[in-house]
Amino acid sequence: MVDASDDRPDPEALLAVAREEEERGKKGKLKIFFGAAPGVGKTYAMLEAARSLREEAVDVVVGWVETHGRAETEALLDEPPPLPRLPAIEVEHRGRTLRDFDLEAALKRRPKLLVVDELAHTNAPGLRHPKRWQDVMDLLDAGIDVHTTLNVQHIESLNDVVAQVTGVVVRETVPDSMIERADELELIDLPPDDLLERLREGKVYLSEQIERAATNFFRKGNLIALRELALRRTAERVDDQMRGYMRAHGIQKTWAVAERIVVCVGPSPMSARLIRATRRMAGGLKAEWHAVYVQTPAQARLSEADRERVDRNLALAERLGATAVQLHGAEVAGVVLRYARQHNVSKIVVGKPTHPRWKDFIYGSLLDDLVRQSGDIDVHVIQGVAEAAKPEPGPPERRGLRPLAYAWGACAAVICTLVSWLMHPFSDLANLIMVYLLGVVFVASRFGAGPSVLASVLGVAAFDFFFVRPYLTFAVSDLRYLLTFAIMLGVGLVIASLTARIRGQAESASEREQRTAALYAMSRELAALRGIDKLSLAAARHVREVFEADAVVLLPGADGRLAVRAGTAEDLVAGEQERAVAEWAYARGKAAGAGTDTLPSAGAMHLPLQGSSGPIGVLSVRASRPWPFLDLSRRELLGAFATQTALALERALLARQAQRARLKAQAEELRNALLSSVSHDLRTPLATITGAAGALLDDGNDGAALDPAARRDLTQTVLEEAQRLERLVRNLLDMTRLESGALAVKKEWLPLEEVVGAALNRVEEHLQGREVSIELDRAMDLVPMDGVLIEQVLINLLENALKYSPAGSPIGIRGFTEGNVATLEIKDRGPGLPPGEEETLFEKFYRGRGHTQRGIGLGLTICRGIVTAHGGRIAAENRPHGGATFRVTLPIEGRPPNLASPELPAAAGA
Repeated sequence: MVDASDDRPDPEALLAVAREEEERGKKGKLKIFFGAAPGVGKTYAMLEAARSLREEAVDVVVGWVETHGRAETEALLDEPPPLPRLPAIEVEHRGRTLRDFDLEAALKRRPKLLVVDELAHTNAPGLRHPKRWQDVMDLLDAGIDVHTTLNVQHIESLNDVVAQVTGVVVRETVPDSMIERADELELIDLPPDDLLERLREGKVYLSEQIERAATNFFRKGNLIALRELALRRTAERVDDQMRGYMRAHGIQKTWAVAERIVVCVGPSPMSARLIRATRRMAGGLKAEWHAVYVQTPAQARLSEADRERVDRNLALAERLGATAVQLHGAEVAGVVLRYARQHNVSKIVVGKPTHPRWKDFIYGSLLDDLVRQSGDIDVHVIQGVAEAAKPEPGPPERRGLRPLAYAWGACAAVICTLVSWLMHPFSDLANLIMVYLLGVVFVASRFGAGPSVLASVLGVAAFDFFFVRPYLTFAVSDLRYLLTFAIMLGVGLVIASLTARIRGQAESASEREQRTAALYAMSRELAALRGIDKLSLAAARHVREVFEADAVVLLPGADGRLAVRAGTAEDLVAGEQERAVAEWAYARGKAAGAGTDTLPSAGAMHLPLQGSSGPIGVLSVRASRPWPFLDLSRRELLGAFATQTALALERALLARQAQRARLKAQAEELRNALLSSVSHDLRTPLATITGAAGALLDDGNDGAALDPAARRDLTQTVLEEAQRLERLVRNLLDMTRLESGALAVKKEWLPLEEVVGAALNRVEEHLQGREVSIELDRAMDLVPMDGVLIEQVLINLLENALKYSPAGSPIGIRGFTEGNVATLEIKDRGPGLPPGEEETLFEKFYRGRGHTQRGIGLGLTICRGIVTAHGGRIAAENRPHGGATFRVTLPIEGRPPNLASPELPAAAGA
C-alpha cells in the first residue's frame, strides 16, 4: 500500500540516482544546439556561447565548424581574439582530398570544452568512426565537454515522419540516445517566414543553391511541420529532465506542469466507457494518457470471458492513443498510485462502484483508497454503462460451484470431528478448536476460499453439537460459549482468507516463474545458435512446447514476399487468406489474425517480428483451441517470444550483412589496388616498348640513320621491358593459380645448391656490383621440393632484396637443417622492415610505405602461397645492424635416396 502522507523517498531509488550521477560526473557534458532546419542560427549561437565561456577563462577549442560560406558565421569565428582551432585531418579517398575533424588531435589536446559542429555528419573513410556522433561519445568518455549542433530531421525516430512531410529521406541520422544523453538541449527557433527571408538574402546557402532549396525542402509548410517537431521533441526532453530532477531529489509529489491522465481498466464491461471518456478528456486537455490494468493474485484466476474483456479494453485504449500497461501487485490502489507518481500523472479516472456496500467493509474499497492516498493527484469518478456482452467461443468459465472442492470442505469438517471425538475424553476444548482450525487451513491451502469458509462454518456447528453441553443439540447452556463460537468462526474465516490469498499469490508467482523460465530457456538457446534457419526452427519449437500451438517463421525472400523459413507446420500459411494476413502484419508492423481486432476470422495469429529498423519477418501461430490467444498473460508471453525471436534473427541478419560488407570492402580494396598497380606497371613498359619500336621503324626515314650502338640499346630496351611485362603477367597468373587451388606441387629430392644456382643465374645481370655470400650446410644436400616453384620463390626474394637495398650492398644466402626442417635465408642490408608490418608485407598488392620501386606487390604473396603449398612457412624480420632477413622453412618428410644407387627415386611424396 502507498501512503500519501509518507513523503520519504525510496532509499534504493536515491542510491541508484547517486550512482548514475557519479558515473556521469566522470564524463564530459554534452550541450546540443537544436533547430528545425538549416539556417536558423545554431552554429552562430554555439560560437557565441563558446566566446562567452572563453571570456570566463574556460579552455575552449574549436574542433570543427562548418560555416557553409555564411559571412556572419565566418566573421564571428575569426573575430579577434580568434578562438583556438584544431587543424583538420586530410584523408585521400578516390583521388580526392577530404578534410574532416581530427579526433586523435582533440583527445591529445584535451580542452575543457570542444566545439564540434554537425553531430549527424558522416566521417571520411578511414577514420576511427564512421559517424561524428561516435567521435563525440569518445570525447565525452574522455571527460571533455562538447558543444554541437543538430537539426530535427536527423533524429533517427523521426526519420520516417520527416520523409513523409518533406518528401526527402535523410540519410545521416543520430540515434535518439544521443538526445537523451545530452545534459542540455537549447532550441534555436526561427519563424518560417524569417527563415525564408534569410534564404532569399543568401544567408543560408550559396546563390546557386537558393532556388533549388526554396522549391524543395524550404517550403513554408515543411518548415512549419519541422518547427512543430522540434518544439515537441524539446518539450519531451525538458520533461525528461524534470522527472530526472524529481527522482534525484526524492520528490514524491506530482508537479502538474503538464496534464497526464491514468484510467483504471478492469474486466468490468463498464471499462470501455471509462476509456472513451478519458480519451475525450485527454483530447480536450491535449494531455498524454495511460490505461492501466493491475493483476492481483485474486484476479489471476479470472474466467476466460473476463480475461478476454480485459484484453479487449486495453486494445481499445491503444487504438484510441493511450499507453496500455499491465502491472502486477497485491493491491490495486497502491500499484496505480505508484505508477502515477513515477510518470508525474495529474489525474486518475476510475469508475463508480456498483457492488454492494458490505463488500467494501470485507474486501476494501479501491475508490476510497485512491481518494485518501492520492495526495496532489485529482481523482475523477465516472459512471460506467455496461455494454452488451459479445458471445465469443471459448471453454466453460471456471467460476461457479465446484462440487468436489466443497465436498472436501465438508469431509474435512467430518474428519476433524472424528479426531476431536477421540481426543475429547482426555483433552481440553481449546485443543479441539485447534483441530478444526487445522482442517480449515488444509482446505484453504488446497481448494481455495469458498470450501474453507464452508469447512469453518461446519466446524463451528459440529463443535457446538458434539462437544458443548447439552450434547447432540445446538442449544447452549453457557452463554460464554457464544463468544467462543464467534471467535472460532472469525479466526477460521481469517485463516481461510489469508491462506487462500497466499495460495493465490503462490500460484501467480509460480505462473510468472514458469513464464520467466520458458523465456529464459528460449533466449539461452537462441543466443547459442547461429544461422537463420536454426534460429527460426528453435523459436517455432519453443512456441509449440509452451503454447501447445503450431508456429512458423516467415521472412522476406529475394522478391520481397514472405516465405516460410522454418516451423512446426508447413501448411500453416498454405492458404492465400493466411498468407495475405501475414503480409498485412508484416507491412503494417501490427498483429493480425485470430485473437486480434484485425481479420480475426483467420485461422492463425500473425505477429510481426520487430527489429530495430522495422519488421524483419512474421511469427505465425495456430493454436489447437481458439481461446488461448484471448488470455492476456499468454498474449504477453507470446509477444515476448516474438521479440526474442526478432532480436535473434536481426542479429543473424546483421552478422550476414556485416560479412557481405566486409567481403565487398575487401574485394573493392583489392580491385582498386590491382587497377592502381597494374595500370601503372603495364603502361610504363608498354610506353617504353612503343617508343623504342617507333624509333627503330623511323630509322633512316628522316635522313639520319641510327648508329649500331644506339640501335642495339633500343633493341635491348625492348627486350628488357618485354621481359618485365612477362614477369608481371606471370605473377598475376601464379596468383590466380594459387587462389583457385590449381597449383600442383610435385616434390622431388633435389640438391638445394642446384636450385640456388639456377635462381642466381636468372638474376645474374641484376647482381652485378653486388657481393653475394653463399653458405649452404652440406648436410642438406637433398631436400624434397618442387624445384621450379622453389626457384621462383628464390628469384622473387632476390629481386625483392635488390629493390629495397642500396646499390652495391651485399646479399647473403644461407641454408641449414634443424631436425626434419630445412631452412633457407635471404639477407640484405637495406632499410629493414617497418615495425609491425612483418606479416602485412605478405598480403596482396602490399608494397611498403614510402616505396619508390616499381612492382604490384605480388612477389612475396606468391612466395607465401608456394611455401605454404609445400607445407612450410615463410617469415621476415629485421637484422640487428640494419637490413632484413627472409626465412623459408620446408619440411623434410621421408628418407632421401641413396646417391650410390643406380636408380634415383623421383618423388618423395605429393
